[in-house]
Amino acid sequence: GKLYFHGAKEGHKIDAIRACDKASFCVHDEGQRVAGEWPLHFCSVIVFGRIAPVTDAALTETACRRLAEKFTDDAAYIDAEIAAARDRVLCLALTPEHMTGKRIKES
Repeated sequence: GKLYFHGAKEGHKIDAIRACDKASFCVHDEGQRVAGEWPLHFCSVIVFGRIAPVTDAALTETACRRLAEKFTDDAAYIDAEIAAARDRVLCLALTPEHMTGKRIKES
């Protein structure tokens, strides 16, 4: 029910979130060409909602661990990275309120 992000505890993004918690997140595939057709076929999804810092340390660690597991299955490496970055990382949770998507031929 949430999308999680991680990043630094300070900066333009955090200042903007403090000023207004509305956010959106867009993803799209690479698209594909269909033989004999000019347009690129692709799909996209945009999530609109509210974003806020995660204040629960255990949830922050879980979210960061799950993200790291997408890139490596080396548990010792992940443990070391989390231990080294724990005090510098801010986890953000985007709670979806509305989603929309497209499947189009771009011409």
